[in-house]
Amino acid sequence: MVIEMEEKALKPSLRFKGFTDTWDQRKLGQIISKGGSGGTPTSTNSEYYNGDIPFLSITDITNSDGYIYVTEKSITELGLNNSSAWILPKESISLAMYASVGKVAILKENIATSQAFYNLVIDDLRTRNFVFQYLKKMDINKEWNSLISTGTQANLNAEKVKELQVKFPNDIEEQSKIGSIFSSIDSLITLHQRKYDKLVNIKKALLNKMFPKNDEVVPKMRFKGFTDAWEQCKFSVLADVKRGLTYKPTDVVSNGIRVLRSSNINEDYFEKREDDVFVSQGAINIDYVKSGDILITSANGSSRLVGKHAIIDKIADNSAVHGGFMLLARTNHSHFLNASMSSRWYERFINLNVAGGNGAIGNLSKSNLDEYEILAPSNNEKSKIGELFQSIDSLNTLHQRKYDKLVHIKRALLQKMFV
Repeated sequence: MVIEMEEKALKPSLRFKGFTDTWDQRKLGQIISKGGSGGTPTSTNSEYYNGDIPFLSITDITNSDGYIYVTEKSITELGLNNSSAWILPKESISLAMYASVGKVAILKENIATSQAFYNLVIDDLRTRNFVFQYLKKMDINKEWNSLISTGTQANLNAEKVKELQVKFPNDIEEQSKIGSIFSSIDSLITLHQRKYDKLVNIKKALLNKMFPKNDEVVPKMRFKGFTDAWEQCKFSVLADVKRGLTYKPTDVVSNGIRVLRSSNINEDYFEKREDDVFVSQGAINIDYVKSGDILITSANGSSRLVGKHAIIDKIADNSAVHGGFMLLARTNHSHFLNASMSSRWYERFINLNVAGGNGAIGNLSKSNLDEYEILAPSNNEKSKIGELFQSIDSLNTLHQRKYDKLVHIKRALLQKMFV
């Protein structure tokens, strides 16, 4: 019975057809062709840096999607030779042992690293892809936590990494199939992330050109037929700003009226969430939100999140209200105004009017927003501008949601296809 249970524990719950053997267990150090930590040239010697050898930093791996194409730093041949750094061949795996402990990436060019990384060279592509995804699973599931040494800085050490017991199939073809399916998912995730990033950059460029600069009354770029100067008006002329609902803990129910919070703004698009709060009908004493309203974070423990905004989309009538730490802007030109709130004037307004810092909750007042004067064109031009940014936002949202869905699918498969 014990043997049967051990064998079952070494078999994943989801497998490719034709594979039934029990997985093996082997130390990571026995699987790799070559491994070891890197080294850092003396930072005070300028002759060691800004050379031709890419040099991996913790920032690079923290901000990566698992594949390192470009690094922030570089070192010289002299720096390499006067330190314990060594050049990893392209397609090696690097694992962070300090700071972002457990973050892992495949290096897409020949790279040297600091001692903050344990580097793995695995000659067989099939085994390499499998091990990379196995280590990704460990990072996502926080499986490194039990191996981390605590002190002034949480860290792993090379011996613990080498001694790590990796569970994997002996059949190289099963390794290959598992590695390949996750590589394909990663490629799709990267594709949608790049499309999203590209659209974000396009949107930023258009915002700079289609909304007037400081002290100017016309933008650099306009739709054909529009030449009039934009007029200055208070924000309250363009939108009716509404405060949110204050409710008591006793008002919270499992199924009632949804209360929209800052977490319902994902980057710059609106989403309903599984962890949304619901309150009883009797607690409602403000207007319900409508599709097309602009949801604005007015207070948050993190001041940088105050002012973030998104257009509420696809929400049933009389099904939701905005919470007490939120504002709502209702207007006939929501896509224009939402775009305008991503332009220069809004950033300036937030910097001037949001209190916070030193532990205080950042706060944006309704009266300050109402009274703030901005520039706006005719209704026809508002509509044209709004339609353009609506199209861009729709594409952005599409790629962001596909990205999120693929990440969710990958996480689920990592749980089921590995032991």
